[in-house]
Amino acid sequence: MQAITRDPSPPTTTLGYALFATRWLQAPLYFGLVAAQGVYVYKFFNELWALILRCITGQATETYVMLAVLKLVDVVMIANLLIMVIVGGYETFVSRIGLQGHRDQPEWLSHVNSNVLKVKLATAIVGISSVHLLQMFVDVHHTARHSLLWGTVIHMAFIVSAAILAYMSGPMAAHAERAHHRDHRADDSEPVRPPAAVSIPAQAGPPPAETGAEERIRAAGFPARKALEEFDAEHPRAFDRETVARLGKLDFVAAHGNVVFVGPPGTGKTHLAVGLGVRACQAGRRVLFDTAAGWAARLAGAQAAGRLDEELTALDDCPLLIVDEVGYVPFDADTSRLFFQLVAHRYERGSLIVTSDRPLERWDEVFGGPAAPAMVDRLAHHAEIVRLEGESYRMRRATSEWAG
Repeated sequence: MQAITRDPSPPTTTLGYALFATRWLQAPLYFGLVAAQGVYVYKFFNELWALILRCITGQATETYVMLAVLKLVDVVMIANLLIMVIVGGYETFVSRIGLQGHRDQPEWLSHVNSNVLKVKLATAIVGISSVHLLQMFVDVHHTARHSLLWGTVIHMAFIVSAAILAYMSGPMAAHAERAHHRDHRADDSEPVRPPAAVSIPAQAGPPPAETGAEERIRAAGFPARKALEEFDAEHPRAFDRETVARLGKLDFVAAHGNVVFVGPPGTGKTHLAVGLGVRACQAGRRVLFDTAAGWAARLAGAQAAGRLDEELTALDDCPLLIVDEVGYVPFDADTSRLFFQLVAHRYERGSLIVTSDRPLERWDEVFGGPAAPAMVDRLAHHAEIVRLEGESYRMRRATSEWAG
């Protein structure tokens, strides 16, 4: 048997890895900022206690109270700035923080980068400067005129610099994105999809194989494996990218909320539903996927066997159920009652993702009998409704292939 030999790593690669590893030298700096955060907590309560004592003893004038409160606000804003630098800077320059799926994950952290961080820091500095300037005007009788003048000039300089930075960050980010996709297109013969990761952030956390995610994905019954990051965000003529990005954090699953994707065939409803389902599997949650017709057959079979209640209870083990293609097949009154029982049983107990070609107010065209209004009421109560508009992606692709 011939021995397999591996070429040693090129010196440039080894050097690059070594240089990249030096990012951990920044970690103690962020722990130092954590200590500074503690100092500001102490300062806040020290100022608050002094204010309370002055108020109790009757020594606090209206001006003093206003200045003391502004000082407390100033401390809080600086502490907010610190936490933004600590969390955002560590995430951007040192190491990813595995907060995916955590209900308290900050919205800005999911798409943080150096440009976003700089703009947010500049905005926070403008806010802090505003508080300082307001303190000067509140205590204007004890503030020198030149201090007011220079305070105003410095504050305006902060505003102008923040505005310029915000203006420049957009083109810079777009230019970097275009350069990235040009490089990707040069190395890949496959067609490059438009960048969806900007609005649908990639999932952070351990690899799926380490958490049993692959088993959950196989057991879910997805028709194909789709990822949110692969969604062609520029194909639908209109859809709420920010809502989909927020749904990607899976907070709705923890809150037992629902998601309804509404749009014509081929606009990506199933892709988004499967992408959320796959991400839920990767986050440690069990998911079941089926079409509306498949769920109808499953529930009807359970009812015929006299175990519908047991089936609904067993589905409680799955935090997320996906019902695809509602509206393509009409259901009679008996089947509509089964769907109502499913939705009612999971109301504020589990999450549903539903895809449909028609809005909820037209579901009486799909579900016969009186069950449709009550089912829609429960489904929509804690639901995010995402509407997608546009032509069929499959038809567009088939037409382009035929034309080519």
